Amino acid sequence: MTDFLNVLKERGFIAQISDEPGITKYLGTPRTAYCGFDPTADSLHVGHLVPIMALSWFEKTGHRPIAIVGGGTAMIGDPSGRTELRKMLTVDQIMANAESIKMQLSRYMTFSDTGAILVNNADWLRNFNYIDFLRDIGRHFSVNRMIAAETYKARLEHGLSFIEFNYQILQAYDFLHLCQNHGCRLQMGGNDQWGNIVAGIDLIRRIDEKESYGLTFPLITTASGAKMGKTSAGAVWLDAGRTTPYDYYQFWRNTEDADVGRFLALFTCLPMDEVRRLAALQGEECNEAKKILALEATAVTHGRPAAETAADWKANMPETILPASALNDQLPLLELLVTVGACASKGEGRRLVQQGGIMINDSAVTAIDRVVTESDFQARQLVIRVGKKKFYRVVLNS
Repeated sequence: MTDFLNVLKERGFIAQISDEPGITKYLGTPRTAYCGFDPTADSLHVGHLVPIMALSWFEKTGHRPIAIVGGGTAMIGDPSGRTELRKMLTVDQIMANAESIKMQLSRYMTFSDTGAILVNNADWLRNFNYIDFLRDIGRHFSVNRMIAAETYKARLEHGLSFIEFNYQILQAYDFLHLCQNHGCRLQMGGNDQWGNIVAGIDLIRRIDEKESYGLTFPLITTASGAKMGKTSAGAVWLDAGRTTPYDYYQFWRNTEDADVGRFLALFTCLPMDEVRRLAALQGEECNEAKKILALEATAVTHGRPAAETAADWKANMPETILPASALNDQLPLLELLVTVGACASKGEGRRLVQQGGIMINDSAVTAIDRVVTESDFQARQLVIRVGKKKFYRVVLNS
C-alpha cells in the first residue's frame, strides 16, 4: 500500500509533504485521500492533470480516492494564484459545470459503491447557518496567520475581497467533513494550495484531535517557462467538444525536447524503465518519444481508439516537402495554401482565413497577409488545418 508514495516520488509528483513518516504509516493499509476541483468552467484542462493522475495512481496502488467537485467553493472563488477577483458565476452555471466535470473525472478512476468516491461540497457548504459556522468553525482561525500566508499576502497588494478571504476556511472545513464522514486524513493539491491544506490539518487537530496530512504537487511549466496547458489558441481542454482528440494529440506531439521525459512520467502510465529509455533519446529519435507521449497521454484522456485515430490522422495526412530556400523571402501563407492543395486559389484561401477556417499548428490565422517563416516549423514540420477535419503537413527540407 505504501507503493503510492514511491510511485509519486519516482514520477516527479511531489513538491511538499507535511509529515512523510506519518503519511507512510497512514498508507500502510487501504486509505482514502482527496483532491478538489472547482467547476469554474464546463471542462477541466491539462493544467488539472497532475492531481487527476495522482488520484488515479492512488486507486491503482490499492487505495480509495475521493474527488471533490467544488460546487460550494466555486461560489466563493479561490484567490490562489490570482491578482483579481474571479468572475462570479450563477448557481445554475456552477451546477451545470459540476455535472460536466463529474463525467470527465470518471475517465480516470472508477466511481462505485466500493471504488472511488465523487462528492460535491455544495451538499454540505450551502446548507450552513452563517452564525453557527462562524461560532463552530471560524473561531479556530487566526486572521494574523491567514494574511501571512502567501495566497493572501500576494492578493493584499491588489485588493482582497472579504468573500475570497473565506475560501481557506471553507476548504479547511471540506477536509474536516471528509475526515469525519469518510475517514479521509490526506489531502493533495497543487503547491499553491499548501496554505489551505495546512489550515485543514490544523482544523482537524483542533476539533477532532486527529493527525492528518498534506501533500502538494509542483506547478508544472514547460522548459521554456510557459504555463502548462496553455497555447496561443487558448487552454487545452479535457473535453473532446472543446479540444478535439486530434488537437489534444497534437499538443503533446509538440512537446519541447527537454520536457519529454518529465511529461511521460507525469501524464502517462508507462513503466518508468520505458520512460527513462524514451527520455534518453536524442535528436531525430526524440520525435519517436514524442509520438509515444502523444499517443499515451491522449489514450488516458480520450481512450486508446480515439488516440490511435488521432495518431493516424497525423501519419496519413497529405505531406508536402518544402525547400528551406522557399522561406528566404518569407513565404505568403496564401501561396502555401495553394501549394499544399488546401485550396484551389489565393482567393479561396483569403475567404477561408476571413472565416476563421485556417490554423497553423495550434494557432488560428487571422491576418490575410500572414507569412510563413522558419519559426513556424516544429521539428522541421508544420501542420495546416482547414476547417475541423482537413490536415496538411509541410516538411522543411534543409
